[in-house]
Parts: sequence; structure tokens; C-alpha cells
Amino acid sequence: MKLNHMNLAVNDVPATRQFLERSFDLRPVGEGHKNFVILLDDDGFALTLMGVGKLKTASYPKTFHIGFIQPTDADVNAVHQRLTDEGLAVDPPSHQHGAWSFSVQAPGGLTIVIRSAIDWQAEEAASTGHNGSHRHRHRH
Repeated sequence: MKLNHMNLAVNDVPATRQFLERSFDLRPVGEGHKNFVILLDDDGFALTLMGVGKLKTASYPKTFHIGFIQPTDADVNAVHQRLTDEGLAVDPPSHQHGAWSFSVQAPGGLTIVIRSAIDWQAEEAASTGHNGSHRHRHRH
């Protein structure tokens, strides 16, 4: 089964939407509005953003983030340069958890991690002895 949708509560839906469209090429479905929008990526993943409403401030655990995995370290560097050129204060990429990576605080109270690709299936096979080819679980 493939994860293909996530809903996030954010402080400012329009600002977060504009940032994700401009910086990560997400596309809106329809017009959206002040407190709700659906954004799609090139693989059909649907990210919905909802305003926090009466709470006024989104609150996520310190380590919570969403991520954009890039094919190579050079691609990570290119995203970093683009965000820096937009005027964002972004720490330089570094090696973290086996990948070239950096994070950025997006408008709306959201942390975004950009990292290079890791062959997760190879990592899984090395740690479990399974090759991942029989990973489907059937419900009875």
C-alpha cells in the first residue's frame, strides 16, 4: 500500500501554500481558500493544508517534519541555493542520518527536510535479511 495523502494544520494556509508551490513545485487542486487547500506533487501525493482555526498556532513535536527526497547531493545543494536566493536563512547541508541534508522552517509553523536519496530497501534487507520482494500483507 502506498501512502498518498497527508493533512497538516498550519498557522497560515495562503503563505504555506505559496511557499510550497514556489519552492517545491506543488500544484493546487482548484482555488482553495483561506483555511484549506489541496496540493499535489508529480507522483499524485495529495497534501492538504488546513488552518488551525481557534487554536491560532500549529503545534507539532520538535522532531516532526515533512521531507523532499532528492536524487543526489547536487540536487540537495540546488534546492538549498534556490531557498537561499529567495532570502531564507537556511543552514548549509550536512551529512545527517546517512544522507546529505538540511532543514528549513516554512511559513505556517512547518519544518521541511530536504535530503539525498537513500536506498531504503537495501537498508531494510541488510538489517532484516529480507529482500523486500514479499512485503505485501494480505488481510484475512
